[in-house]
Amino acid sequence: MPWKLVGKVLTACSCDWGCPCNFGGLPTMGKCEGGWTWHVEDGTYGDVRLSGLNFSVYVSWPGPIHHGDGEAVIFIDEHADNSQRSAIGALVEGTAGGPWGLLAWTWPKVHGPYPVPYEIELDGVKTNIKCEGSLEIEGGPIRDPVTGAESRPGVVLPEGIIFKAGDLGMSVRFRLTRDVQYDHSGKHLSISRFDYSGPTG
Repeated sequence: MPWKLVGKVLTACSCDWGCPCNFGGLPTMGKCEGGWTWHVEDGTYGDVRLSGLNFSVYVSWPGPIHHGDGEAVIFIDEHADNSQRSAIGALVEGTAGGPWGLLAWTWPKVHGPYPVPYEIELDGVKTNIKCEGSLEIEGGPIRDPVTGAESRPGVVLPEGIIFKAGDLGMSVRFRLTRDVQYDHSGKHLSISRFDYSGPTG
């Protein structure tokens, strides 16, 4: 049964701006704490429509992501019905391929998926996301430390797992407060388009 999702993904983590993990490097602090929120503009999983929904995976890994042993919390848009929740749950479990098929093994401990209300304002690196009582991200541009002028770098990753090209910014605020907890305000953030598809396996 085929599936396809197209939309935008916001990444936020504990690394310095740009995140060396994007280029096969080690995380800035030696461990990685962060994750992704996906906004589906157009999507189907079999005959289940997923357009307009949001979902997130945020993880605390004790070392680099590829070393595994992470602890994750998963959120799914409260507007999703049972079939939509099941479809998104299957995707983030990694059983249907896509980026989660490559990454889900790295977070063996999982909290959720929890249905949450999403407040999202999509505006490039200034995107804001709030899930009351669970997650808060306020994005902003990187600023020159001398002049304060906005800097708007981008990244192209032809072999990227989550995205192939994105805009880089910083998290004015990045707080995760449910089950897995951390605050990495002032660190790496990116916003990107995604286009995933695959079989269900």
